[in-house]
Amino acid sequence: MDILNEYGQILLILAIIFGVFMAWGVGANDVANAMGTSVGSGAITLRQAVLIAMVFEFAGAYLAGGEVTATIRKGIIDPLALQGTPEYLVFGMLAALLAAGTWLLIASMVGWPVSTTHSIVGAIVGFAAVAISVDAVNWGKVSTIVASWVVSPLLAGTISYLLFKSVQRLILDTATPFENAKRYIPIYMFMVGFMITMVTLMKGLKHVFKDASFKLSYPEMFVIASIVGALVAILGAYLMSRVRLNESTNDDDRFANVEKVFAILMVFTACAMAFAHGSNDVANAVGPMAAAIATIKSGAITAKSTMPSWILLAGGIGIVVGLATFGYKVMATIGKKITELTPSRGFAAELGASCTVVLASGIGLPISTTHTLVGAVLGVGLARGIAALNLRMIGNIFTSWVITLPAGAILSIIFFYVFKNIFS
Repeated sequence: MDILNEYGQILLILAIIFGVFMAWGVGANDVANAMGTSVGSGAITLRQAVLIAMVFEFAGAYLAGGEVTATIRKGIIDPLALQGTPEYLVFGMLAALLAAGTWLLIASMVGWPVSTTHSIVGAIVGFAAVAISVDAVNWGKVSTIVASWVVSPLLAGTISYLLFKSVQRLILDTATPFENAKRYIPIYMFMVGFMITMVTLMKGLKHVFKDASFKLSYPEMFVIASIVGALVAILGAYLMSRVRLNESTNDDDRFANVEKVFAILMVFTACAMAFAHGSNDVANAVGPMAAAIATIKSGAITAKSTMPSWILLAGGIGIVVGLATFGYKVMATIGKKITELTPSRGFAAELGASCTVVLASGIGLPISTTHTLVGAVLGVGLARGIAALNLRMIGNIFTSWVITLPAGAILSIIFFYVFKNIFS
């Protein structure tokens, strides 16, 4: 307690700096994963990806990011084990943020698409288990999170596989793919609009209007989401009506006109993926930051602390800056080097991944967006046969995933002892 009184202002400033640094790493690495399919398929440019992320990543982080933040903040470590030494929790969260941010900086520089969730969870578990006590870790919660790392790519891969199979059956493998694309794509657009609206109503608005007296029922949410989905479908149908069939296209490239239509759809799925990613992965940065700030201000570990809106705001800004400054390297890996992506394939991967991430954010499960999106891209590739996959690149990606957890843990332990020696 004396340490927090004496160094509270310095520790508070460090928590904000390291939290924004970690959010920058999330933007440079994980947002690049999220937008890589859109850029890699040629549907949008890098500049357009940054603009989309600025709006929808920030909206997802600010509106729907609070739910999963609670899991990162309180679920991994048992607060009672640190009750007598609240400064250890502050040192540990600072160490975890700095460790995970440092590893993400290194990975982003070389273009490795690593998991920010792996990084921060490994960092928190590392400092708690080694620097404090093995009993300080909630191993039941950790096992649940570890299970999600297996479930999320399988779920995303399955959804994306089925989505692309439906595209093949309804559009690509028909006699008139261009006409069928205009007929069926508004249905997919409805799915995108409906999904984003439901998660915003169910989980997002309560963080913005937490003091308001009104509360929507689930039937009311369903109706509102259906209306928004219908409006998105109508807008998409209008935009597609302006795409004209190129009669000169030869048989070898007969899907070129269809891909033009899917390129329009990819703008919508890019928005969905950005919102979904922001809602889930902002927790990796602002969760530990919120825990440190709450402990510094109160001087003790509280069972439940509120999530100030300005913390979500800082996380959202950091994410967008990270993508704009360093995201291009990881984007190239995820968008071009796993399997050849076209707008139709990228659409299936993005929509499948965004569905998985939004569902996880809604139930408070901090899954890895990297695992989810790679699983989705693999699902699309498998729909075309295993020969369509770059197995060597997939092996490299899996290796980087294995390295991430221990790297975060080791760096976190080192930084914990540094902070402990400086401030104790």
